[in-house]
Amino acid sequence: MLFTMNNSLIKYTGLLSLIGLLSTGCTKKFDKINTNQDSYTQASFDPNFMLTSAEVGYTGSIDLAYDTWRANLIYCATMMQGLSTVVSYWAGDKYLLNTDYTAAYWGFGADAAYPEQIKPIVDVVQSTADNPKYKNLHQIARILRALMLERITDLYGDVPYFNAGMGYYNGDFFPKYDSQDSIYTDLLKEVSDATSQLDPAADQPSGDLIYKGNTAQWQKFGNTLLLRMAMRLVKVDPATAKTYVQQVIGKTMTGNDDNASILADSTGGRVTQNRNSQVLLGDGGQEHYYTKWSNTFIDMLKSVSDPRLSKVAVTQLYLSDGNKNQNPAFITNPAVQKGMPNGKDLSGIAGQTIGTDPSYTSFPDYSSLNPALIKRNGLTFILTYAESELLLADAAVRFGIAGDPATHYHDGVKAAITYLGQYDKSIAIDDLTAENFVTAHPYVPASGLEMINTQFWLHTNTMLDFYESWSNWRRSGFPALIPVNYPGNATNATIPRRFPYPLAEANTNPVNYKAAHDAVPGGDLLTSHVWWDK
Repeated sequence: MLFTMNNSLIKYTGLLSLIGLLSTGCTKKFDKINTNQDSYTQASFDPNFMLTSAEVGYTGSIDLAYDTWRANLIYCATMMQGLSTVVSYWAGDKYLLNTDYTAAYWGFGADAAYPEQIKPIVDVVQSTADNPKYKNLHQIARILRALMLERITDLYGDVPYFNAGMGYYNGDFFPKYDSQDSIYTDLLKEVSDATSQLDPAADQPSGDLIYKGNTAQWQKFGNTLLLRMAMRLVKVDPATAKTYVQQVIGKTMTGNDDNASILADSTGGRVTQNRNSQVLLGDGGQEHYYTKWSNTFIDMLKSVSDPRLSKVAVTQLYLSDGNKNQNPAFITNPAVQKGMPNGKDLSGIAGQTIGTDPSYTSFPDYSSLNPALIKRNGLTFILTYAESELLLADAAVRFGIAGDPATHYHDGVKAAITYLGQYDKSIAIDDLTAENFVTAHPYVPASGLEMINTQFWLHTNTMLDFYESWSNWRRSGFPALIPVNYPGNATNATIPRRFPYPLAEANTNPVNYKAAHDAVPGGDLLTSHVWWDK
Protein backbone atom coordinates (compact mmCIF):
# COMPACT_ATOMS: atom_id res chain seq x y z
CA MET A 1 0.00 0.00 0.00
CA LEU A 2 2.83 2.36 0.90
CA PHE A 3 4.49 1.66 -2.40
CA THR A 4 1.29 2.31 -4.18
CA MET A 5 0.61 5.56 -2.37
CA ASN A 6 4.14 6.84 -2.78
CA ASN A 7 4.19 5.87 -6.44
CA SER A 8 0.93 7.70 -6.98
CA LEU A 9 2.23 10.75 -5.16
CA ILE A 10 5.35 10.79 -7.30
CA LYS A 11 3.24 10.60 -10.42
CA TYR A 12 0.89 13.30 -9.19
CA THR A 13 3.75 15.63 -8.19
CA GLY A 14 5.45 15.08 -11.54
CA LEU A 15 2.24 15.90 -13.35
CA LEU A 16 1.84 19.15 -11.46
CA SER A 17 5.46 20.09 -12.27
CA LEU A 18 4.88 19.36 -15.93
CA ILE A 19 1.71 21.47 -15.96
CA GLY A 20 3.60 24.30 -14.31
CA LEU A 21 6.40 24.06 -16.82
CA LEU A 22 3.96 24.03 -19.74
CA SER A 23 1.96 26.90 -18.35
CA THR A 24 5.10 29.02 -17.99
CA GLY A 25 6.17 28.23 -21.53
CA CYS A 26 2.70 28.92 -22.88
CA THR A 27 2.61 32.30 -21.21
CA LYS A 28 5.82 33.35 -22.95
CA LYS A 29 4.83 32.01 -26.41
CA PHE A 30 1.05 31.94 -26.08
CA ASP A 31 0.19 33.61 -29.42
CA LYS A 32 2.53 31.43 -31.44
CA ILE A 33 1.59 28.15 -29.79
CA ASN A 34 -2.14 28.81 -29.90
CA THR A 35 -2.24 29.93 -33.54
CA ASN A 36 -3.07 27.24 -36.07
CA GLN A 37 -0.19 27.55 -38.54
CA ASP A 38 -2.31 25.84 -41.23
CA SER A 39 -5.24 28.23 -40.95
CA TYR A 40 -5.81 31.29 -43.15
CA THR A 41 -6.27 34.85 -42.03
CA GLN A 42 -6.30 38.09 -44.01
CA ALA A 43 -2.61 38.35 -43.18
CA SER A 44 -1.69 34.88 -44.49
CA PHE A 45 -4.24 34.18 -47.21
CA ASP A 46 -3.24 34.81 -50.84
CA PRO A 47 -6.04 36.94 -52.37
CA ASN A 48 -5.15 35.65 -55.83
CA PHE A 49 -7.35 32.65 -55.06
CA MET A 50 -10.34 34.92 -54.50
CA LEU A 51 -9.58 36.73 -57.76
CA THR A 52 -9.85 33.44 -59.63
CA SER A 53 -13.13 32.65 -57.89
CA ALA A 54 -14.62 36.04 -58.76
CA GLU A 55 -13.55 35.81 -62.41
CA VAL A 56 -15.08 32.35 -62.77
CA GLY A 57 -18.23 33.63 -61.05
CA TYR A 58 -18.58 36.33 -63.69
CA THR A 59 -18.90 33.63 -66.37
CA GLY A 60 -21.96 32.23 -64.60
CA SER A 61 -23.35 30.46 -61.57
CA ILE A 62 -21.81 27.11 -60.64
CA ASP A 63 -25.26 25.65 -59.91
CA LEU A 64 -26.02 24.41 -63.44
CA ALA A 65 -25.41 27.88 -64.84
CA TYR A 66 -28.56 29.15 -63.17
CA ASP A 67 -28.03 32.85 -63.93
CA THR A 68 -26.67 32.19 -67.44
CA TRP A 69 -29.61 29.95 -68.22
CA ARG A 70 -32.30 32.33 -67.00
CA ALA A 71 -30.89 35.81 -67.55
CA ASN A 72 -28.49 35.56 -70.49
CA LEU A 73 -30.24 32.88 -72.53
CA ILE A 74 -33.91 32.56 -71.62
CA TYR A 75 -34.44 36.33 -71.48
CA CYS A 76 -31.70 38.42 -73.10
CA ALA A 77 -30.88 36.10 -76.00
CA THR A 78 -34.47 35.72 -77.14
CA MET A 79 -35.63 39.28 -76.41
CA MET A 80 -32.77 40.45 -78.63
CA GLN A 81 -33.70 37.87 -81.29
CA GLY A 82 -30.30 36.29 -81.26
CA LEU A 83 -31.76 32.93 -80.26
CA SER A 84 -35.23 31.46 -80.53
CA THR A 85 -36.81 28.46 -78.86
CA VAL A 86 -40.08 26.65 -78.32
CA VAL A 87 -39.06 25.23 -74.93
CA SER A 88 -42.11 26.02 -72.81
CA TYR A 89 -40.36 27.75 -69.91
CA TRP A 90 -38.30 30.14 -72.07
CA ALA A 91 -40.32 33.28 -71.38
CA GLY A 92 -38.03 35.89 -72.92
CA ASP A 93 -39.26 36.23 -76.49
CA LYS A 94 -42.86 35.83 -75.34
CA TYR A 95 -42.38 38.89 -73.06
CA LEU A 96 -43.85 36.93 -70.17
CA LEU A 97 -42.79 37.68 -66.60
CA ASN A 98 -41.24 34.81 -64.68
CA THR A 99 -40.09 36.49 -61.48
CA ASP A 100 -37.76 33.63 -60.52
CA TYR A 101 -35.95 33.90 -63.85
CA THR A 102 -35.65 37.68 -63.93
CA ALA A 103 -34.29 37.50 -60.36
CA ALA A 104 -31.73 34.84 -61.27
CA TYR A 105 -28.81 37.13 -62.06
CA TRP A 106 -29.20 39.12 -58.82
CA GLY A 107 -29.00 36.03 -56.69
CA PHE A 108 -30.61 32.68 -55.99
CA GLY A 109 -29.59 31.43 -52.58
CA ALA A 110 -25.80 31.21 -52.68
CA ASP A 111 -25.69 31.51 -56.46
CA ALA A 112 -25.43 34.37 -58.94
CA ALA A 113 -23.91 37.82 -58.99
CA TYR A 114 -23.93 39.22 -55.46
CA PRO A 115 -22.75 36.08 -53.64
CA GLU A 116 -20.55 34.57 -56.38
CA GLN A 117 -19.03 37.71 -57.89
CA ILE A 118 -19.39 40.77 -55.71
CA LYS A 119 -18.54 39.22 -52.34
CA PRO A 120 -15.27 37.61 -53.46
CA ILE A 121 -14.12 40.58 -55.54
CA VAL A 122 -14.86 42.97 -52.65
CA ASP A 123 -12.77 40.67 -50.44
CA VAL A 124 -9.89 41.02 -52.89
CA VAL A 125 -10.23 44.80 -53.01
CA GLN A 126 -10.39 45.10 -49.23
CA SER A 127 -7.60 42.63 -48.42
CA THR A 128 -5.14 44.19 -50.87
CA ALA A 129 -5.72 47.85 -50.04
CA ASP A 130 -2.52 49.69 -49.02
CA ASN A 131 -0.43 46.58 -49.54
CA PRO A 132 2.46 47.20 -52.00
CA LYS A 133 2.84 43.45 -52.47
CA TYR A 134 -0.52 43.41 -54.24
CA LYS A 135 -0.48 46.78 -55.96
CA ASN A 136 -1.69 45.56 -59.37
CA LEU A 137 -3.96 42.89 -57.93
CA HIS A 138 -5.77 45.63 -56.01
CA GLN A 139 -6.29 47.76 -59.13
CA ILE A 140 -7.39 44.79 -61.25
CA ALA A 141 -9.90 43.85 -58.56
CA ARG A 142 -11.30 47.39 -58.60
CA ILE A 143 -11.73 47.19 -62.37
CA LEU A 144 -13.43 43.80 -62.11
CA ARG A 145 -15.72 44.99 -59.34
CA ALA A 146 -16.84 47.80 -61.64
CA LEU A 147 -17.33 45.40 -64.54
CA MET A 148 -19.52 43.15 -62.41
CA LEU A 149 -21.60 45.90 -60.89
CA GLU A 150 -22.10 47.60 -64.25
CA ARG A 151 -23.93 44.53 -65.51
CA ILE A 152 -26.09 44.31 -62.40
CA THR A 153 -27.18 47.95 -62.58
CA ASP A 154 -27.75 47.69 -66.33
CA LEU A 155 -30.15 44.82 -65.73
CA TYR A 156 -32.07 46.25 -62.76
CA GLY A 157 -31.41 50.00 -62.43
CA ASP A 158 -30.88 51.29 -58.89
CA VAL A 159 -29.11 48.53 -56.94
CA PRO A 160 -26.93 48.07 -53.84
CA TYR A 161 -23.55 49.37 -54.97
CA PHE A 162 -21.44 51.35 -52.52
CA ASN A 163 -21.96 48.92 -49.63
CA ALA A 164 -22.48 45.78 -51.72
CA GLY A 165 -20.45 42.91 -50.26
CA MET A 166 -19.22 45.08 -47.40
CA GLY A 167 -21.17 43.51 -44.52
CA TYR A 168 -18.11 41.84 -43.00
CA TYR A 169 -16.17 45.11 -43.14
CA ASN A 170 -18.71 47.73 -42.08
CA GLY A 171 -21.60 45.73 -40.61
CA ASP A 172 -24.07 46.82 -43.31
CA PHE A 173 -25.70 43.52 -44.21
CA PHE A 174 -28.78 45.19 -45.69
CA PRO A 175 -27.43 47.90 -48.01
CA LYS A 176 -29.63 50.52 -49.59
CA TYR A 177 -30.18 50.70 -53.33
CA ASP A 178 -28.01 53.45 -54.81
CA SER A 179 -29.26 55.54 -57.72
CA GLN A 180 -27.95 54.49 -61.11
CA ASP A 181 -26.68 57.97 -61.90
CA SER A 182 -24.53 57.94 -58.75
CA ILE A 183 -23.42 54.39 -59.57
CA TYR A 184 -22.24 55.37 -63.03
CA THR A 185 -20.45 58.42 -61.67
CA ASP A 186 -18.49 56.14 -59.36
CA LEU A 187 -17.97 53.40 -61.96
CA LEU A 188 -16.29 55.89 -64.27
CA LYS A 189 -14.16 57.26 -61.44
CA GLU A 190 -13.14 53.82 -60.20
CA VAL A 191 -12.16 52.38 -63.56
CA SER A 192 -10.33 55.56 -64.56
CA ASP A 193 -8.37 55.72 -61.32
CA ALA A 194 -7.60 51.99 -61.09
CA THR A 195 -6.44 51.80 -64.69
CA SER A 196 -4.14 54.79 -64.25
CA GLN A 197 -2.49 53.17 -61.21
CA LEU A 198 -1.59 49.87 -62.87
CA ASP A 199 2.19 49.51 -62.71
CA PRO A 200 4.14 47.25 -65.12
CA ALA A 201 6.97 47.16 -62.59
CA ALA A 202 4.79 45.84 -59.77
CA ASP A 203 3.20 42.44 -59.10
CA GLN A 204 1.80 40.18 -61.82
CA PRO A 205 -1.27 38.54 -60.22
CA SER A 206 -1.06 34.75 -60.39
CA GLY A 207 -4.80 34.21 -59.94
CA ASP A 208 -5.79 36.08 -63.09
CA LEU A 209 -7.48 33.79 -65.62
CA ILE A 210 -8.14 36.57 -68.15
CA TYR A 211 -4.71 38.05 -68.94
CA LYS A 212 -2.42 35.99 -66.68
CA GLY A 213 -1.52 39.19 -64.85
CA ASN A 214 -0.39 41.08 -67.97
CA THR A 215 -0.58 44.68 -66.80
CA ALA A 216 -0.37 46.22 -70.28
CA GLN A 217 -3.43 44.27 -71.39
CA TRP A 218 -5.29 45.19 -68.23
CA GLN A 219 -4.60 48.85 -69.02
CA LYS A 220 -6.19 48.40 -72.44
CA PHE A 221 -9.07 46.49 -70.87
CA GLY A 222 -9.68 49.22 -68.29
CA ASN A 223 -9.72 51.94 -70.94
CA THR A 224 -12.00 49.91 -73.20
CA LEU A 225 -14.37 49.27 -70.30
CA LEU A 226 -14.29 52.99 -69.54
CA LEU A 227 -15.25 53.65 -73.18
CA ARG A 228 -18.21 51.28 -72.91
CA MET A 229 -19.38 52.80 -69.63
CA ALA A 230 -19.08 56.32 -71.02
CA MET A 231 -21.08 55.45 -74.12
CA ARG A 232 -23.92 54.14 -71.94
CA LEU A 233 -24.59 57.79 -71.05
CA VAL A 234 -25.15 59.22 -74.54
CA LYS A 235 -28.89 59.71 -73.90
CA VAL A 236 -28.69 61.22 -70.43
CA ASP A 237 -25.28 62.88 -70.08
CA PRO A 238 -23.52 63.25 -73.44
CA ALA A 239 -21.04 65.78 -72.02
CA THR A 240 -19.70 63.28 -69.48
CA ALA A 241 -19.70 60.56 -72.13
CA LYS A 242 -17.62 62.71 -74.45
CA THR A 243 -15.17 63.66 -71.71
CA TYR A 244 -14.36 60.06 -70.82
CA VAL A 245 -14.21 58.95 -74.45
CA GLN A 246 -11.63 61.66 -75.10
CA GLN A 247 -9.65 60.39 -72.13
CA VAL A 248 -9.24 56.87 -73.55
CA ILE A 249 -8.57 57.65 -77.24
CA GLY A 250 -5.44 55.79 -78.27
CA LYS A 251 -5.43 53.67 -75.08
CA THR A 252 -8.06 50.99 -75.83
CA MET A 253 -7.59 47.48 -77.23
CA THR A 254 -5.50 47.32 -80.39
CA GLY A 255 -6.29 43.87 -81.78
CA ASN A 256 -8.00 40.53 -81.16
CA ASP A 257 -5.03 39.44 -79.05
CA ASP A 258 -6.36 41.86 -76.45
CA ASN A 259 -9.77 40.18 -76.29
CA ALA A 260 -10.74 39.37 -72.70
CA SER A 261 -11.96 35.82 -72.20
CA ILE A 262 -11.89 32.91 -69.77
CA LEU A 263 -11.17 29.37 -70.88
CA ALA A 264 -13.33 26.79 -69.15
CA ASP A 265 -12.12 23.44 -67.83
CA SER A 266 -14.50 20.56 -68.43
CA THR A 267 -12.66 18.23 -66.06
CA GLY A 268 -14.41 19.88 -63.12
CA GLY A 269 -17.86 18.89 -64.35
CA ARG A 270 -20.65 21.36 -63.83
CA VAL A 271 -18.49 23.49 -61.53
CA THR A 272 -15.86 24.58 -64.06
CA GLN A 273 -17.21 23.92 -67.57
CA ASN A 274 -18.46 26.62 -69.93
CA ARG A 275 -21.80 27.95 -68.67
CA ASN A 276 -23.43 28.52 -72.07
CA SER A 277 -22.49 24.98 -73.07
CA GLN A 278 -24.19 23.52 -70.00
CA VAL A 279 -27.50 24.99 -71.06
CA LEU A 280 -27.29 24.74 -74.84
CA LEU A 281 -26.05 21.15 -74.77
CA GLY A 282 -29.22 20.27 -72.88
CA ASP A 283 -27.82 19.39 -69.46
CA GLY A 284 -31.02 20.52 -67.77
CA GLY A 285 -33.68 20.11 -70.45
CA GLN A 286 -34.44 20.08 -74.17
CA GLU A 287 -32.46 23.17 -75.12
CA HIS A 288 -30.12 21.21 -77.38
CA TYR A 289 -32.92 20.26 -79.79
CA TYR A 290 -35.40 23.13 -79.56
CA THR A 291 -33.13 26.19 -79.17
CA LYS A 292 -31.94 27.70 -82.47
CA TRP A 293 -30.54 30.87 -83.96
CA SER A 294 -33.32 33.41 -84.50
CA ASN A 295 -34.44 34.08 -88.06
CA THR A 296 -33.69 37.78 -87.40
CA PHE A 297 -30.02 36.93 -86.87
CA ILE A 298 -29.70 34.35 -89.66
CA ASP A 299 -31.58 36.43 -92.23
CA MET A 300 -29.36 39.43 -91.58
CA LEU A 301 -26.22 37.37 -92.19
CA LYS A 302 -27.71 35.72 -95.28
CA SER A 303 -28.81 39.03 -96.82
CA VAL A 304 -25.19 40.14 -97.32
CA SER A 305 -23.50 36.73 -97.68
CA ASP A 306 -21.66 37.33 -94.41
CA PRO A 307 -18.79 34.82 -94.05
CA ARG A 308 -19.71 34.31 -90.40
CA LEU A 309 -22.87 32.44 -91.38
CA SER A 310 -21.12 29.24 -92.44
CA LYS A 311 -19.07 29.29 -89.22
CA VAL A 312 -21.59 30.00 -86.49
CA ALA A 313 -24.65 28.14 -87.79
CA VAL A 314 -25.27 24.49 -88.70
CA THR A 315 -28.30 22.39 -89.57
CA GLN A 316 -28.98 18.71 -88.85
CA LEU A 317 -27.00 18.85 -85.61
CA TYR A 318 -29.52 16.94 -83.51
CA LEU A 319 -31.75 14.51 -85.35
CA SER A 320 -34.29 13.70 -82.63
CA ASP A 321 -35.64 15.24 -79.45
CA GLY A 322 -34.47 12.58 -77.02
CA ASN A 323 -30.98 12.09 -78.48
CA LYS A 324 -28.32 14.52 -77.25
CA ASN A 325 -25.60 13.00 -79.39
CA GLN A 326 -24.52 15.44 -82.09
CA ASN A 327 -24.60 14.37 -85.69
CA PRO A 328 -20.97 14.59 -86.91
CA ALA A 329 -22.26 15.18 -90.46
CA PHE A 330 -23.94 18.48 -89.58
CA ILE A 331 -24.31 20.95 -92.44
CA THR A 332 -22.54 24.32 -92.57
CA ASN A 333 -23.66 25.31 -96.08
CA PRO A 334 -24.87 28.93 -95.71
CA ALA A 335 -27.52 28.43 -98.38
CA VAL A 336 -29.52 26.02 -96.20
CA GLN A 337 -29.25 27.90 -92.91
CA LYS A 338 -32.66 28.84 -91.55
CA GLY A 339 -33.44 30.74 -88.36
CA MET A 340 -36.43 30.00 -86.16
CA PRO A 341 -39.00 32.80 -85.72
CA ASN A 342 -39.31 34.22 -82.21
CA GLY A 343 -42.46 34.06 -80.12
CA LYS A 344 -43.51 30.54 -81.13
CA ASP A 345 -44.24 27.48 -79.03
CA LEU A 346 -45.58 23.92 -79.19
CA SER A 347 -49.10 24.75 -78.03
CA GLY A 348 -50.85 23.63 -81.19
CA ILE A 349 -52.71 26.93 -81.47
CA ALA A 350 -52.74 28.26 -85.04
CA GLY A 351 -50.52 31.31 -85.45
CA GLN A 352 -48.78 30.57 -82.17
CA THR A 353 -47.34 27.12 -82.60
CA ILE A 354 -44.15 26.65 -84.60
CA GLY A 355 -45.70 23.78 -86.55
CA THR A 356 -48.08 26.14 -88.36
CA ASP A 357 -45.39 28.69 -89.25
CA PRO A 358 -44.57 28.84 -93.00
CA SER A 359 -40.88 28.29 -92.22
CA TYR A 360 -41.41 24.99 -90.44
CA THR A 361 -40.34 21.71 -91.96
CA SER A 362 -38.56 19.98 -89.07
CA PHE A 363 -36.50 21.08 -86.09
CA PRO A 364 -33.21 19.70 -87.47
CA ASP A 365 -33.71 22.00 -90.48
CA TYR A 366 -33.46 25.10 -88.28
CA SER A 367 -29.97 26.46 -87.62
CA SER A 368 -28.30 25.39 -84.37
CA LEU A 369 -25.19 26.96 -82.91
CA ASN A 370 -22.02 25.46 -84.31
CA PRO A 371 -20.63 23.11 -81.61
CA ALA A 372 -17.34 25.03 -81.76
CA LEU A 373 -19.07 27.98 -80.05
CA ILE A 374 -20.24 25.96 -77.07
CA LYS A 375 -17.50 23.52 -76.18
CA ARG A 376 -17.60 22.50 -72.54
CA ASN A 377 -13.97 23.57 -72.25
CA GLY A 378 -14.47 26.61 -74.49
CA LEU A 379 -14.13 30.36 -74.11
CA THR A 380 -16.44 32.85 -72.49
CA PHE A 381 -15.77 36.27 -74.02
CA ILE A 382 -15.95 39.28 -71.70
CA LEU A 383 -14.87 42.32 -73.74
CA THR A 384 -13.38 42.50 -77.22
CA TYR A 385 -11.41 44.67 -79.61
CA ALA A 386 -14.34 44.59 -82.07
CA GLU A 387 -16.62 46.10 -79.41
CA SER A 388 -14.04 48.76 -78.71
CA GLU A 389 -13.71 49.78 -82.38
CA LEU A 390 -17.46 49.87 -82.95
CA LEU A 391 -17.95 52.02 -79.84
CA LEU A 392 -15.25 54.39 -81.05
CA ALA A 393 -17.04 54.56 -84.40
CA ASP A 394 -20.26 55.44 -82.58
CA ALA A 395 -18.45 58.14 -80.55
CA ALA A 396 -16.89 59.56 -83.73
CA VAL A 397 -20.35 59.95 -85.28
CA ARG A 398 -21.99 61.45 -82.20
CA PHE A 399 -19.22 63.70 -80.92
CA GLY A 400 -16.88 64.25 -83.85
CA ILE A 401 -13.96 62.80 -81.86
CA ALA A 402 -11.93 59.58 -81.82
CA GLY A 403 -11.00 59.77 -85.49
CA ASP A 404 -12.74 58.56 -88.64
CA PRO A 405 -15.91 56.52 -88.03
CA ALA A 406 -15.41 54.65 -91.30
CA THR A 407 -11.97 53.44 -90.18
CA HIS A 408 -13.23 52.30 -86.78
CA TYR A 409 -16.21 50.61 -88.43
CA HIS A 410 -13.95 48.78 -90.87
CA ASP A 411 -11.61 47.61 -88.13
CA GLY A 412 -14.46 46.65 -85.81
CA VAL A 413 -16.35 44.55 -88.35
CA LYS A 414 -13.17 42.88 -89.57
CA ALA A 415 -12.18 41.99 -86.01
CA ALA A 416 -15.69 40.67 -85.32
CA ILE A 417 -15.22 38.28 -88.24
CA THR A 418 -11.66 37.12 -87.64
CA TYR A 419 -11.95 36.65 -83.86
CA LEU A 420 -14.10 33.53 -84.33
CA GLY A 421 -10.94 31.46 -84.69
CA GLN A 422 -10.30 32.05 -81.00
CA TYR A 423 -13.25 29.78 -80.24
CA ASP A 424 -11.85 27.01 -82.39
CA LYS A 425 -9.64 26.74 -85.47
CA SER A 426 -12.44 24.97 -87.32
CA ILE A 427 -14.44 28.22 -87.54
CA ALA A 428 -11.58 30.60 -88.23
CA ILE A 429 -12.04 33.15 -91.03
CA ASP A 430 -8.86 34.38 -92.66
CA ASP A 431 -7.88 38.00 -92.88
CA LEU A 432 -8.33 38.27 -96.66
CA THR A 433 -11.88 36.92 -96.56
CA ALA A 434 -12.77 39.39 -93.81
CA GLU A 435 -11.13 42.27 -95.66
CA ASN A 436 -12.96 41.46 -98.89
CA PHE A 437 -16.29 41.37 -97.08
CA VAL A 438 -15.78 44.71 -95.33
CA THR A 439 -14.56 46.31 -98.55
CA ALA A 440 -17.66 45.06 -100.37
CA HIS A 441 -19.92 46.43 -97.62
CA PRO A 442 -18.39 49.77 -96.63
CA TYR A 443 -19.51 52.25 -94.06
CA VAL A 444 -22.27 54.61 -95.24
CA PRO A 445 -22.37 57.89 -93.25
CA ALA A 446 -26.08 58.49 -93.85
CA SER A 447 -26.93 55.35 -91.90
CA GLY A 448 -23.82 55.30 -89.72
CA LEU A 449 -25.26 54.72 -86.25
CA GLU A 450 -27.57 51.99 -87.51
CA MET A 451 -24.76 50.17 -89.29
CA ILE A 452 -22.38 50.47 -86.34
CA ASN A 453 -24.80 49.23 -83.72
CA THR A 454 -26.28 46.51 -85.91
CA GLN A 455 -22.77 45.14 -86.30
CA PHE A 456 -22.32 45.46 -82.54
CA TRP A 457 -25.48 43.36 -82.12
CA LEU A 458 -24.25 40.73 -84.59
CA HIS A 459 -20.92 40.54 -82.79
CA THR A 460 -22.23 40.27 -79.24
CA ASN A 461 -24.63 37.58 -80.46
CA THR A 462 -21.70 35.49 -81.71
CA MET A 463 -19.96 36.20 -78.38
CA LEU A 464 -23.08 34.78 -76.71
CA ASP A 465 -22.99 37.91 -74.55
CA PHE A 466 -26.67 38.68 -74.86
CA TYR A 467 -26.54 40.86 -71.75
CA GLU A 468 -24.48 43.30 -73.77
CA SER A 469 -26.67 42.90 -76.85
CA TRP A 470 -29.63 44.05 -74.76
CA SER A 471 -27.80 46.94 -73.11
CA ASN A 472 -26.42 48.31 -76.36
CA TRP A 473 -29.79 47.92 -78.08
CA ARG A 474 -31.44 49.93 -75.30
CA ARG A 475 -28.69 52.55 -75.56
CA SER A 476 -28.67 52.89 -79.35
CA GLY A 477 -32.05 51.69 -80.58
CA PHE A 478 -30.41 49.43 -83.20
CA PRO A 479 -31.06 47.12 -84.84
CA ALA A 480 -34.71 48.00 -85.36
CA LEU A 481 -36.15 44.75 -84.01
CA ILE A 482 -39.81 43.94 -84.68
CA PRO A 483 -41.47 42.86 -81.41
CA VAL A 484 -43.57 39.72 -81.15
CA ASN A 485 -47.14 39.73 -79.85
CA TYR A 486 -47.52 36.55 -77.86
CA PRO A 487 -50.95 36.10 -76.21
CA GLY A 488 -50.97 37.27 -72.59
CA ASN A 489 -47.60 39.01 -72.76
CA ALA A 490 -46.67 41.36 -69.90
CA THR A 491 -45.42 44.32 -71.97
CA ASN A 492 -48.23 45.18 -74.39
CA ALA A 493 -46.13 43.63 -77.16
CA THR A 494 -43.03 45.76 -76.55
CA ILE A 495 -39.50 44.49 -75.94
CA PRO A 496 -38.69 44.61 -72.19
CA ARG A 497 -36.39 47.37 -70.93
CA ARG A 498 -35.26 46.07 -67.51
CA PHE A 499 -35.68 43.26 -64.98
CA PRO A 500 -37.96 43.84 -61.97
CA TYR A 501 -36.36 43.55 -58.54
CA PRO A 502 -36.27 40.06 -56.99
CA LEU A 503 -39.31 39.45 -54.81
CA ALA A 504 -37.09 37.71 -52.27
CA GLU A 505 -35.60 41.12 -51.47
CA ALA A 506 -38.94 42.05 -49.87
CA ASN A 507 -38.14 39.51 -47.16
CA THR A 508 -34.36 39.81 -46.87
CA ASN A 509 -33.94 43.58 -47.28
CA PRO A 510 -37.51 44.86 -46.92
CA VAL A 511 -37.03 48.56 -46.13
CA ASN A 512 -34.53 49.25 -48.89
CA TYR A 513 -36.34 47.02 -51.35
CA LYS A 514 -39.62 48.86 -50.83
CA ALA A 515 -37.99 52.25 -51.25
CA ALA A 516 -36.37 51.22 -54.54
CA HIS A 517 -39.41 49.30 -55.77
CA ASP A 518 -41.72 52.26 -55.16
CA ALA A 519 -39.31 54.71 -56.78
CA VAL A 520 -39.04 53.04 -60.21
CA PRO A 521 -40.54 55.45 -62.77
CA GLY A 522 -43.53 53.75 -64.33
CA GLY A 523 -43.47 50.94 -61.77
CA ASP A 524 -41.20 48.02 -61.04
CA LEU A 525 -41.99 46.30 -64.35
CA LEU A 526 -40.42 44.78 -67.45
CA THR A 527 -41.46 47.91 -69.34
CA SER A 528 -39.89 50.52 -67.06
CA HIS A 529 -36.55 52.04 -68.04
CA VAL A 530 -33.25 52.27 -66.22
CA TRP A 531 -31.83 55.77 -65.72
CA TRP A 532 -29.52 55.86 -68.76
CA ASP A 533 -32.20 54.42 -71.06
CA LYS A 534 -34.33 57.51 -71.54
